[in-house]
Amino acid sequence: MAPGGCAPHHWLCKGTMLVGGVLVGFSVLSLLTYGYLSWDTLGSTLEETETTRAKLGEEPLGSAPTSQPHIVFILADDQGFRDVGYHGSEIRTPTLDRLAAGGVKLENYYVQPMCTPSRSQFITGKYQIHTGLQHSVIRPTQPNCLPLDNVTLPQKLKEVGYSTHMVGKWHLGFYRKECMPTQRGFDSFFGSLLGSGDYYTHYKCDSPGICGYDLYENDNAAWDHDNGIYSTQMYTQKVQQILASHNPRTPIFLYIAYQAVHSPLQAPGKYFEHYRSINNINRRRYAAMLACLDEAINNVTLALKRYGYYDNSILIYSSDNGGQPTAGGSNWPLRGSKGSYWEGGIRAVGFVHSPLLKNKGSVCKELVHITDWFPTLITLAEGQIDEDIQLDGYDIWETISEGRRSPRVDILHNIDPIYTKAKNGSWAAGFGIWNTAIQSAIRVNHWKLLTGNPGYSDWVPPQSFSNVGPNRWHNERVSWMTGKTVWLFNITADPYERVDLSGKYPDIVKQLLRRLSQFNKTAVPVRYPAKDPRSNPKLNGGVWGPWFKEDEKKKKPGKIKGENKQKKNKKKTSQKKGQSLHCRLHLADG
Repeated sequence: MAPGGCAPHHWLCKGTMLVGGVLVGFSVLSLLTYGYLSWDTLGSTLEETETTRAKLGEEPLGSAPTSQPHIVFILADDQGFRDVGYHGSEIRTPTLDRLAAGGVKLENYYVQPMCTPSRSQFITGKYQIHTGLQHSVIRPTQPNCLPLDNVTLPQKLKEVGYSTHMVGKWHLGFYRKECMPTQRGFDSFFGSLLGSGDYYTHYKCDSPGICGYDLYENDNAAWDHDNGIYSTQMYTQKVQQILASHNPRTPIFLYIAYQAVHSPLQAPGKYFEHYRSINNINRRRYAAMLACLDEAINNVTLALKRYGYYDNSILIYSSDNGGQPTAGGSNWPLRGSKGSYWEGGIRAVGFVHSPLLKNKGSVCKELVHITDWFPTLITLAEGQIDEDIQLDGYDIWETISEGRRSPRVDILHNIDPIYTKAKNGSWAAGFGIWNTAIQSAIRVNHWKLLTGNPGYSDWVPPQSFSNVGPNRWHNERVSWMTGKTVWLFNITADPYERVDLSGKYPDIVKQLLRRLSQFNKTAVPVRYPAKDPRSNPKLNGGVWGPWFKEDEKKKKPGKIKGENKQKKNKKKTSQKKGQSLHCRLHLADG
């Protein structure tokens, strides 16, 4: 029985909970209606909410917790590998350092080199070649989105009783209503649909004259919340409000996809205080943005504790790709940057913090990929993975929590058949196995193979940021005059990709090229349609949002121009649930 003799499912108890919800909702609305409140003020407001719950006779927050863990996944945007205190950065990140130190640091953790690919793989557990999103990102004007026939992580969590909420950046397409976050498994959504935008005004111009507003609450433009609040702080307030109004006795999934530290480089003035000595203006602004993000995550953590979630929670932190040096980010000592398949573009900052971990305060050096969160979190949530879902991710909870070996031995970083072809690439250079003009990258055990044009390849040391802009004079430049289109590295021995071994180990190159060819046979057609003039926000009330009308073109859900049904003319594979095609090759350890 609940306090006051009210059974939890009694109609009267539901009534009092409804009244409490109304009061909480009023408090939440007032925060965003009347503008930015300091964290201290917000904290006192949340305390009043807790007192209100008690007066209404509800059980204390945190009592009788669900056996299913609360899941909080925080995705930072464009955070460089070096840009966290525990990787030696001059930027202070005390919250991230503390949470990582008390959890498990992931030091062999991989994502994708750009926004959309990482987000799609997180939410589906599938490689890009299996969703058709192999190329670039989804542009605002493209009639494209995460294919509707892909089951998403929040949909699977809802099946087992989770309340699912997303706050922040979506960037998985919105050209039709069915593509919106609330149609892909989230009970609520507050954030932006595009890849970037102004942190205060929430406006985005995709090209001259093609501009619009991009802040949503569920399926509608959030004009009422347009109060000039910096997005990192606004999103954090929303997260706190969700936690304050939810009952922690039922499981919750919170996907917090912060806009920071993606360009444009903007931050409230007070966060510049510790970084006046940084001469490089982009690096200084980036540092301020990261400092604000670190404080925001501290406030999320405090809210988890205040409202009774923390003891039964799993908090995962990840960047979506490497940093962009021209926008202040640093991946030193790794090679390359965002948008490239060098380690600096795909090796990410990541950790897990949870009271449920068995080996707290440890470092995991086992191979982990962003697709692994899908099966891992569904299993932790006591859910089921359908047998017909061909996943590329693995359940790696025991690897993280107990220090066991990872079930993952390979990662297909990507195969992009329409990226600009390398001029000197050929089938001959690929031993007749693979056309090395094609941009691709794969990791198998210790070995990493790249073909085609992998992207920006410089090493950018910290001293490069001592001037007004990232000074290439200080960079370690790489000449492309050699015409190379194949590289092989032993990443375990050479994580900085300084020693190309492709000439020394041609047999290993051949084996990895064959592996690429095997993966390529399972790829679906690329989805990258031309821009649609109907996407112009001027035709949609000045707002970026769905423009596709079902009655204009009679098409089946999930079909767009140039898309073929994935199952058509494709042979069934013997791949098991939750597993990628396993490499059985006996590669030399190197």
